[in-house]
Amino acid sequence: MAAACAGDAPLGVAVSGGGDSVALLLAAAGRAADGGPPVHAVTVDHGLRAEAPGEARFVADLCAGLGVPHATLRWQGWDGRGNLQDAARRARQALIADWAHARGIGRVALGHTRDDQAETVLMRLARGAGLDGLSAMAPDRQAGGLTWLRPFLDLSRADLRAYLTARGQRWIDDPTNEDEGFDRVRIRQALAVLGPLGVTAEGLAATARRLASARAALAHCTADAAARVAEEDRGDVLLSEVGLDALPEEIARRLLNAALTWVASADYPPRAEALLEMRATLAHAPRATLHGCLIARGGGQLRISREPAAVVRAVAAPGALWDGRWCVDGSVEGGEEVRALGESGLAQCPDWRESGLPRASLLASPAVWRGDRLVAAPLAGRAEGWRAWPATAFTDRIVSH
Repeated sequence: MAAACAGDAPLGVAVSGGGDSVALLLAAAGRAADGGPPVHAVTVDHGLRAEAPGEARFVADLCAGLGVPHATLRWQGWDGRGNLQDAARRARQALIADWAHARGIGRVALGHTRDDQAETVLMRLARGAGLDGLSAMAPDRQAGGLTWLRPFLDLSRADLRAYLTARGQRWIDDPTNEDEGFDRVRIRQALAVLGPLGVTAEGLAATARRLASARAALAHCTADAAARVAEEDRGDVLLSEVGLDALPEEIARRLLNAALTWVASADYPPRAEALLEMRATLAHAPRATLHGCLIARGGGQLRISREPAAVVRAVAAPGALWDGRWCVDGSVEGGEEVRALGESGLAQCPDWRESGLPRASLLASPAVWRGDRLVAAPLAGRAEGWRAWPATAFTDRIVSH
C-alpha cells in the first residue's frame, strides 16, 4: 500500500462496502492519519439493486467516523442491452473520473486483489486472449486523465478479511458475487475446483506478472519503432509504409493498435481480425475505416485520423476534454462549446488549405461554437486566440497499453 500510493498528492479511494474496498479505505485512512496523503472516498450506486443505497450509506457512515470526505455517485444509464458488467464498469470509471477531476484528485485506488487477478486471467484465457490480455491487471494504469492504482494485487481476499476481522470492522458482501449468471462468478467457482490440481490464484497471478514483464518489453520495442517510423501531426498519426512493413509483425500490430486507440480515444484496440481486414483493404484501396478512425494512404505514408462521422455528436465545454483527448482553451465570453468543425465550419475557413492538414482531418477537428456561429477553428486557420492540442502524446498510449 505504501509504495503504490506514495507521495503527498490527494488520493481517491473507490469504496463499494465490500471487504476488499473497506480494507483499502481503512489502510488509506490510517496512512493519512500518520501523515500520508489526504484521502477522499467515493461510492458508485449503479441503481441496479435495492440494497445499493443502503450500502452507500454504510460507506458514508464509515467515512464519517474516519474523518474521510465521501461522495455517492449514481448511475442511471442502463438500458437493459449489452453486457451489464462491462457497461457498469465503464460508467463507474467515467463517473469516478469526473468526480476526481472536479476535486483536483489525480489518482484513485481500487481494491482489486490477487484473487481478482487470477479470475481475470482465467476469463481472458477462455476468450482466447493473447499476451496483453493474459498479463491481466496492472498495479497502475493511465485512463480518463487519472492514474488508477491497485495496491492490493499481491494480497488475497482472505488476507484482507482477516485484517478487517482483527480490527472488528464489518463489511457488506454483494449478493451478485454468488450469481452464477455472471462469468466472473462461474470462473471463481472453477478456480476453487482447479486448486487441488495446482492451478491456484497465486500461480495465475505470478503468471500474469511474468507476462506483464514481457508485455512491457514489447511496449519498449514498439516505442523504439515509433521513434523511427511514426510522427504525430496535430492529432493525426503518420506511419511510414516502408518502415511499418520492415517491422516484426507483432511490433507493427502494436504500433497500429496504439495509433488507432489514441486517435479514437478508445479504451481497447480493435479486434485482431478487424485490423487484418483493414490492412488487406489498404493493399488495394487508398483508404479504409476502423475503430472510429480514417486510415488513408499517400506519399508513402499511412495517415490515421479521426473519422468525421465518429465525432458529429461530441460536445464539451471549453476547458473540458473534447472527444476524450482534446484540450481547447481561449477567451471565454459565455455560451461557447466545443464541437467538430464539420462541413459548415470548414466552409467558414477560407484559408484551411494553408494548414497542411487533409480536409477529412479538419472536418473532425475541434472547433469553438456559440450556437450555430463558428467562433474559432484552431487547426483550420481561424484560431481567433483559441488553442487546441491533444491532452496526451501518442507515445504515451504505447507505454500505457
